[in-house]
Amino acid sequence: MDQGTKNTVQKIPMMSVKAGPRDKEQWTARLKEEMMGLIKYVQVNKESDQDWFTVESNPAGTTWTGKCWYFHNQIKYEFDMRFDIPVTYPETAPEIEIPELEGKTSKMYRGGKICTTIHFQPLWARNTPHFGIAHALALGLGPWLATEVPSLVEGGKISAK
Repeated sequence: MDQGTKNTVQKIPMMSVKAGPRDKEQWTARLKEEMMGLIKYVQVNKESDQDWFTVESNPAGTTWTGKCWYFHNQIKYEFDMRFDIPVTYPETAPEIEIPELEGKTSKMYRGGKICTTIHFQPLWARNTPHFGIAHALALGLGPWLATEVPSLVEGGKISAK
C-alpha cells in the first residue's frame, strides 16, 4: 500500500459496532457508523481533490449503488457500481461489482465482481469488524481501478464515454 493511500485510510474512522443486516437494532447503529465513515472519506477525498465515487444505499442499507471513475491520460472513465452487504457482514467484505466491465479483464468474477482475493480480503479479515464500506472502497475498489483501467484502455477494451 502506498503512503498516500495509507494516510487517507488512517483518516477513515474505524467501526466499533459488530453487526450485519440480520442484527436488526445493532445493524441500525452499524449503518450510522458506516455513513459517518463514508462522509469522512468523501470529505478527505474532496479536500485533496481526489473525489472518485458516489454511493447511496437502499433504505435497509443492504444494497448500495453509485458511480466510480478513474482518470487515465487526462481522460475520465466512469462506471456504474453496486454491491450488496453480505448476511455475514462484517466478517465478509462486500463484493463490489462493475457490471459493464464483466469479461474484459481476468481480475473479475462472474457478474462483474472485482477480484480482491489476493490483496484486499486478507487485510479485511485482519481488521474485522473495524473496517467498513469506506475501507472497502479505499482499499478494494480504488486500487483495482488504478491497476485495471489503464490496462483496459491500453488494451483497447474500454474507451471514454
